[in-house]
Amino acid sequence: MAPSRAKSASDEQLATKRLAAKVLRRLKADYPEAPCALVHQDPFQLLVATILSAQCTDERVNLVTRDLFKKYRKPADFAAAPIRELEKAIQSTGFFRNKAKNIKACSQGLLEHHGGKVPQDLDALVDLAGVGRKTANVVLGTAYGLATGVVVDTHVGRLSRRLGLTKHQDAVRVEQDLMQVLPKKEWIDFSHRMIHHGRQVCSARRPACDDCSMKKFCPRIGVPR
Repeated sequence: MAPSRAKSASDEQLATKRLAAKVLRRLKADYPEAPCALVHQDPFQLLVATILSAQCTDERVNLVTRDLFKKYRKPADFAAAPIRELEKAIQSTGFFRNKAKNIKACSQGLLEHHGGKVPQDLDALVDLAGVGRKTANVVLGTAYGLATGVVVDTHVGRLSRRLGLTKHQDAVRVEQDLMQVLPKKEWIDFSHRMIHHGRQVCSARRPACDDCSMKKFCPRIGVPR
């Protein structure tokens, strides 16, 4: 029984890898340019924007950071900012008190331990206030071109389940599944392209399956027929 089960699991992963390859080809064709949705000028701005993006749309974050980054330009500016002033500046992104506290503490951490520079190391980033694995992957991948993992936001998670690339709801488990079936060189752009596809075609409530380039092979898991 054990060898049979092992073979079944191996066959299933091989089928998922083949499906992932089809998804990659379509995403590359549909979104050859896959810029990060968060507007930024440097790694630190991207770090702040990504912290702000938790439970908030990228569009809203970009509206907020447009003025925020004019007033606060570097870690020292955020570290010195009065907390109430910072809260007011980012209030519309939601959970603003916790985000303001984390951004201020993160900036202080950068100054104290990294010379005010955003480190190019996953563990060092995750040690900073308000920075989890997803945020670290965003910064390392987009700002430094380092493929340390697959960024799993709500779009990437939703589409990965609908496509049958994962069965999990937890972002960490989803990331682990994707890392097993995607070539490492594709991890960074895959997430950006999936986010664009999730916004333009495969929305949460009304996915435009008839207009989707993947309709021939997408199993549409969880999508009402």
